[in-house]
Amino acid sequence: MSIPAETTRPRHPEKAHKPDNPIQRKPSWIRVKAPTSSVYQETRDLMRKLNLVTVCEEAACPNIGECWAQKHATMMIMGDICTRACAFCNIATGVPGALDGLEPEHVAVAVAELGLAHVVITSVDRDDLDDGGAGHFAKVITRIRENSPDTTIEILTPDFQKKLGAIETVVEARPDVFNHNLETVPRLYATVRPGARYFHSLRLLDEVKRLDPTIFTKSGLMAGLGEGKDEVLQVMDDLRAADVDFLTIGQYLQPTVKHHAIDRFVTPDEFETYKIAAYGKGFLMVSSSPLTRSSYHADSDFVEMRAARETKLAAK
Repeated sequence: MSIPAETTRPRHPEKAHKPDNPIQRKPSWIRVKAPTSSVYQETRDLMRKLNLVTVCEEAACPNIGECWAQKHATMMIMGDICTRACAFCNIATGVPGALDGLEPEHVAVAVAELGLAHVVITSVDRDDLDDGGAGHFAKVITRIRENSPDTTIEILTPDFQKKLGAIETVVEARPDVFNHNLETVPRLYATVRPGARYFHSLRLLDEVKRLDPTIFTKSGLMAGLGEGKDEVLQVMDDLRAADVDFLTIGQYLQPTVKHHAIDRFVTPDEFETYKIAAYGKGFLMVSSSPLTRSSYHADSDFVEMRAARETKLAAK
C-alpha cells in the first residue's frame, strides 16, 4: 500500500536543494557484514518495546551488527528529530516534539535488561528547549544510577548553545564520561558543522573539567572530510589544552548523495599514525581506526582509560 504524499516528510529537507555528491565505493577495510545474529534482533526488539531511539540506527552506524550482537546499544534521547542540519549527519532535521517524561525510566529499564556494565547515552540537538535538554540528560543519568548503580555512564552531548546553567546541570548529575565531539577541524566548520562553533565546543569540554576534574572528558573527529594532517594535530593540541582524556578518530562515511562528499578514504596506517601522535600528546585513551565511532567499544575503552589514569596518578 502506498503512503499518501501528505503524510511523508523528507528526512533532510534542508539538503534537498544541494547538488548530488556521488557516493564512492568503500575500500576493503571499511566493509562490514550485514547483521544476522539472533541477539541483534533481541536488542532491536527491546528498543522497540520501550519506545527508545538509538543513534546506531539513526546515524546508520556501520558497527551496529557487531555491537547489537553484544547487546551494546547507544540510546539517543529527546526524540529522533534534530534542530541542527550538519552536512555529515544522517539524523532527521526538523521541529522536534515534546519530551517524553517516561524516557528516563525506559532507558533505565533497557540498561538493566541488557545487563550493561557501561552505557552510552547521546541525544539530538534540542535548541528549542530553554536548557538545550540538559535537565533531561540529568534525569536519565539519575534514573540509571538508581536502577543500575554499578553501571558506568557515558554521555555524548550537544553543545547546548551557551544555554545558561546547562553544563552545570549535567555535570552535577555526575556521569563517568562527558563526551562532546568536535567532529572536524576549525576550517571546515562553516560547511560541515555550520550550526556550531569550534571554540565554543572546546570551552564546553574545558568547563566540564573545571567544574569536576574527576569526570573523564572525551571528544571525536571524523577523517576524510578534507582536513589536513597538520590541522588534525592542532586539534589534538587544543583538546589537550582543555585537558581532554580520550580522543576518537574514525572515517567519515557519506549517508546520502545530498550529504557532504567524502574527500578521501584514510588508510588504516594513517589512522595508526594519528593514534601514536595522540598518545604522544598525553591522551589517556585513543581510538583511531576507519570504523572507530564515539561509542564503539566504549565499555572496554573506559576500563582501559580508568586504569591509565590510576597508573598516571600512582607515578606522581
